[in-house]
Amino acid sequence: MATPLAFTAHSAHSTAAVRAAFADEQYWKDRIEAVGGPNARIDSISITGEQVRVEMVQAIPASELPAQLTAVRPGDLIIPRTETWNGSGGTVEARVEGAPATVNGTLSVTDNGGGSTFVVDASIEVKIPLFGKKIEAAVQQHLTELLEREAEFTDTWLASH
Repeated sequence: MATPLAFTAHSAHSTAAVRAAFADEQYWKDRIEAVGGPNARIDSISITGEQVRVEMVQAIPASELPAQLTAVRPGDLIIPRTETWNGSGGTVEARVEGAPATVNGTLSVTDNGGGSTFVVDASIEVKIPLFGKKIEAAVQQHLTELLEREAEFTDTWLASH
């Protein structure tokens, strides 16, 4: 059974402002540089009208992973991730290279009166007997921290652009 990943962040900026950032290629380049982690990179960005698709690669350093995980799969966790936005909703897909681990879910950004709310509703699934749940918990913790940093970055970036 998969582990849920539920994340919500609030912003002082409107949904229209957040969407405008998502439609700006420089935003994604700045974000991956600022909070992407070691050797993070953008593989592709496609912006066509309301649709934005970003393929990126991020990593969780082995030094930040539980010993149970590095015993089964040594080294950094390399995580290819794709965000696809269409209007104020979208999807996120990610996997861990060299491991049977996936993240799939939905994304949304909506107005909340004085700003906007960003929501991720996803699930993490690691198909490794005995250690799967521990690995899912580690991935959940790191993804939640990453999402927090990305939300903070977005607010800062919008305030300066």
